[in-house]
Amino acid sequence: MTAEASGPVFRDADEGDVAVLVELVNSAYRGDVSRRGWTTEADLLGGQRVDAGKIADLLARPKTRVLLAEQGGRPVACCELTDGGDGSAYFGMFAVRPEAQGGGLGRRVLAEAERAAAEELGSTAMRMRVLRQRADLIAWYGRRGYRRTGGTVPFPYGDKRFGLPKRDDLVFEELAKPLGT
Repeated sequence: MTAEASGPVFRDADEGDVAVLVELVNSAYRGDVSRRGWTTEADLLGGQRVDAGKIADLLARPKTRVLLAEQGGRPVACCELTDGGDGSAYFGMFAVRPEAQGGGLGRRVLAEAERAAAEELGSTAMRMRVLRQRADLIAWYGRRGYRRTGGTVPFPYGDKRFGLPKRDDLVFEELAKPLGT
């Protein structure tokens, strides 16, 4: 069975993957290319989602991994997984190439992140932040067992590193899921 038939191959990203990660994450979230998939934020935010500096900082952060999914040797998805130090893991920077969305790849990446969090980090829960205005994405996570915690974090208005807001009501909601149950 080929790797493509059996699913993606996962590995930890490293410093040599910075440019690939910048392109992958920005293509999934921003600009016209992101509209080919269903997870675009192009109507909420312009500009970049990440830059090389943010990726390099993330890769150098202790207790953080960036998982890279490849098919046929080509990067197709990624995510950040950070040990929260409180028994939970933080899941972020989740990106699937727009042309690969809607075929189950995202579910596989999320499942691998949950497995790694539980088995390798010893986490009992996974948490994440999603823009409240992303009802379709929150519903997708809900179908996978994630629930709103009631916690919110304001969007970092004025910091161009996170994008250029197209509206003034952006806020992140925290979602969480118990692992290993």
